[in-house]
Amino acid sequence: MQKKDTLLDIARKFDLGYNELQILYPDLDPWLPPEGMILKIPTKWVLPEFHQEGIVVNVPEMRLYLFMPRHGLVKTHPIGIGIEEYPTPLGSFRVKEKKVDPVWYVPPSLKDQYKGITAVPPGPDNPLGRYWIGLTASLYGIHGTNKPWGVGRLVSRGCIRMYPEDIETLFPLVTIGMRVDIVYQPVKFGCDAEKIYIEVHPDLYGRIGDLFSYALSLARSKGISEKISLPLLYKAVKERKGIPELLTP
Repeated sequence: MQKKDTLLDIARKFDLGYNELQILYPDLDPWLPPEGMILKIPTKWVLPEFHQEGIVVNVPEMRLYLFMPRHGLVKTHPIGIGIEEYPTPLGSFRVKEKKVDPVWYVPPSLKDQYKGITAVPPGPDNPLGRYWIGLTASLYGIHGTNKPWGVGRLVSRGCIRMYPEDIETLFPLVTIGMRVDIVYQPVKFGCDAEKIYIEVHPDLYGRIGDLFSYALSLARSKGISEKISLPLLYKAVKERKGIPELLTP
């Protein structure tokens, strides 16, 4: 790390959300990390479960995946999501509209904060940034932001925020009618040859409760519970580092 680099600067440089470094280094001061410290940058992921091509947003992971099977590619980017009082909605949706330089209409929940302002035109003060991808989930969408520090955090009223440079590359790849699955998968299993991995994230909205029981049940449903180490599974769930960890001895 260089002098004056914050954890947020480092996260953005490597296209990570703040959460992805924070859960790896929970005791590190995000504003004053030690100069010269060597950080492990997590750039491998277990893919979330998906159906076909399209977008999958995994809420606990705070990460978006664009599956392009016809090209043999998967693109992934960090995101910011809804606060607990206004959680990002789960479900299967479609892309309804795409707009460049959108106008932001102040939602009812923020009218007191904006004191009579009903709309914000395109520009540096617009919370939507330069690109808006509207979903069939009414009023919700995927968009840029004028506050990139919010990527990897619970910051929105339910919309999905991306770094300006990420939404700019995603926007032309998204088509009207494209499927968008917003899922809640704090535990993901993946295989590489004979090796089985697990990736565990915090239960951000408190929907799961006992993550270990949830992970064990998921392993049984996939028929892999007899192939993995339970102590390694317990350790991964307890630590919730958000990175792939080996479960096979």
